[in-house]
Amino acid sequence: MGGALFDEFHELTAKAYEILGYSIKTLCLEDPNRQLGQTQFTQPALYVVNALTFLEKQREDLKPPDYLAGHSLGEYNALFAAGAFDFEIGLRLVQKRGALMNKAPKGTMAAILNCSEEKIREIFKSNHLETIDVANYNAPSQIVIAGLQEDIQRAGPLFQAANAVFIPLKVSAAFHSRQMQGPMKDFATFLDNFTFAAPKIPVISNVHARPYQPHQVATNLKEQIVSSVKWTESIRYLMGQGITDFEELGPGDVLTKLIRKIQTEVPPLVVEAPFVIGKGSIQGRGTIVEVNGAQPRESQSSPVLSPQSQSESNKATPASSAYTSPKPPSTERSTSASITPENLGSREFREDYNLRYAYLSGAMYKAIASKELVVRMGKAGYMGFYGTGGVRLSEVEDSIQFMQRELSQGEPFGMNLLCNLVQPEAEMEMVDLFLRYGIKYIEASAYIRITPALVKYRLKELSRNRRGEVVTHTKVMAKVSRPEVARSFLEPASEGIVKKLLEQGQITPEEADMSKEVPMADDLCVESDSGGHTDMAVTATVLPAIVRLRDEMRHHHRYATRVRVGSSGGIGTPEAAASAFVLGADFILTGSINQCTVEAGMSHIVKEMLQQLNVQDTAYAPAGDMFELGAKVQVMKKGVFFPARATKLYDLWRTYNSLEQIDPITNKQIQEKFFKKSFEEVYEETRNYYLQKVPSEIEKAERNPKHKMALIFRWYFIHTMRMAIQGKEDYRVDFQVHSGPAIGAFNQWVKGTDLKDWQNRHVDDIGDRLMEGTAEILNQRFQCFLGA
Repeated sequence: MGGALFDEFHELTAKAYEILGYSIKTLCLEDPNRQLGQTQFTQPALYVVNALTFLEKQREDLKPPDYLAGHSLGEYNALFAAGAFDFEIGLRLVQKRGALMNKAPKGTMAAILNCSEEKIREIFKSNHLETIDVANYNAPSQIVIAGLQEDIQRAGPLFQAANAVFIPLKVSAAFHSRQMQGPMKDFATFLDNFTFAAPKIPVISNVHARPYQPHQVATNLKEQIVSSVKWTESIRYLMGQGITDFEELGPGDVLTKLIRKIQTEVPPLVVEAPFVIGKGSIQGRGTIVEVNGAQPRESQSSPVLSPQSQSESNKATPASSAYTSPKPPSTERSTSASITPENLGSREFREDYNLRYAYLSGAMYKAIASKELVVRMGKAGYMGFYGTGGVRLSEVEDSIQFMQRELSQGEPFGMNLLCNLVQPEAEMEMVDLFLRYGIKYIEASAYIRITPALVKYRLKELSRNRRGEVVTHTKVMAKVSRPEVARSFLEPASEGIVKKLLEQGQITPEEADMSKEVPMADDLCVESDSGGHTDMAVTATVLPAIVRLRDEMRHHHRYATRVRVGSSGGIGTPEAAASAFVLGADFILTGSINQCTVEAGMSHIVKEMLQQLNVQDTAYAPAGDMFELGAKVQVMKKGVFFPARATKLYDLWRTYNSLEQIDPITNKQIQEKFFKKSFEEVYEETRNYYLQKVPSEIEKAERNPKHKMALIFRWYFIHTMRMAIQGKEDYRVDFQVHSGPAIGAFNQWVKGTDLKDWQNRHVDDIGDRLMEGTAEILNQRFQCFLGA
């Protein structure tokens, strides 16, 4: 491989020796130590030979191609040919890439011939092969899969039984699968050391099957490690641009054969307004049209294609893994040419949390956002937050252990941290548990002021990067609905709290000193019309206000990094998500729609009720945990009496000073209909609980009849939520189910599809369909605005 090229380009061959520390010529032509098959040697060898082949081609033909494309590693050569980086930088990148991928967990790959993508996914789903990813879309009839050794071996007989050809590949790892998450993170850090130019010739991205956008080089090269090689779609895109002549550079004709298969088996994808690479912009990106039997435009010059080694493959993003469905209920993903799910929201946010889309699932009380839900999200390339509220510390610890076992390859997950002003020691115990287990991400909820426990978590392991900027290693996402609360998270930690924590030995002097340079949150999630606790905010007003506040605070404090602002509440359809992104959301977070999924820790009977809701089927009711304050929660009202009964209890508490002042008929109704227990039984149960947790509450109740009445009425709120989670049919009319109108909107969106029934709803699938539908909606709207 390479032949006389090494002597012909002796200066570059010498430069390669200087960078690599070994002779690339000896490796390729002799391979005395049998290293050429090891990916840390294969990748630099391929890059050098392909680069020299291109330079030789340039000597023969000075006319540049119209497009450049490369299959996996070959994309580096395409970028080199397009002027995105020089030979030396490209080789250093490939050397690092190969070294990192060599350290990936053991796995393997297999090629599947004569089996459609749909059939492959069907086999994955029906046999629970959830750790296998689609690696390469080489041609419609040739797809490569990657995963753990035992799972790939188990898949073989299943595909053979389906009359497919199953060919195990001789590879050392599941290249470019989710097993590459670790190498991807390290490679992203390495990429920070380089600056790239915009390609001078359009380069087709393996990740998106569209030309690179300016300033997209680093992002694509990072994502390419764990993203599908969308070769089939890339060639279809070029066919749609009128390309009929393709020229393969480098050893072999593997790509040429694949292109012939694609040309004969599938139609072009025609982009009505193709990509135009200019100074920092992409112009005229339009809608893809499936063309069957259409005559392409007059042929342009050939694109130059660089092959990858057949021993190296690529993975589907989790959207194309075994257990997800990329299609939204009403439209196909392939109808979008410009806005894609990958480029919605903040790229920095996705990179920080190692996500493929800027999409999260939020925590729900009593582990309704269950450990299973969080694991499912993590394995799909998303992140979910586990709902710790109302869950015993020991159970939270067990759940952390479960999630860390299941998400052992660096997949992200987060934990909810609830403000606890009544029992601050319980909040501190939760923080200590998180720090003991190395929990990196938390969702801070219900904070009206910053607490010592939250500050302790925030300041742990602060450090400085090589530029002297403070770097946070524990990430805080704060849920806020009011500007004054947002402001407290955009400020540095209170000096008084920091000083106290330092005196107690809870933080180090270095952490205390650096605390002045970072805000209390990395991200703000603006909560509007949500299920559960809500200020009844409207996204269109509160989100822009907090975005502006964020910008003001960053300027005032001169923070090195930008706090991202996302949106939650009311998001159950692509239209709602689209409006949030247009308003400036860096990410979106869903809640209500996820508790009606297979993975949610909610009873089946409640899920059946939730799937019947429409947008008008929720109401506001008093909040049990802030009963005396008059706070509200949004709950399901269809088929239940809870909102009316909860409101009645609050009105009685406001009107009377003791239970004895309430008329006997009403008291009887409450005990028999609402509680199904006497006041004495309820108080005894409540008393036993508070004597263990907060004895002062009972002391106060014994002195103050109104407070005693409040404790007894609060019991109803705890009881009704417990009955709903457990699915106690006898208490059905009293179920307290936190939910906003988003679930009703979602139900209407998925009507007539497989997602109509909750048994078919999976949190990751909902994320896929929602984000892909959002991209479609935005493409359609913007095309209308442009008069298309």
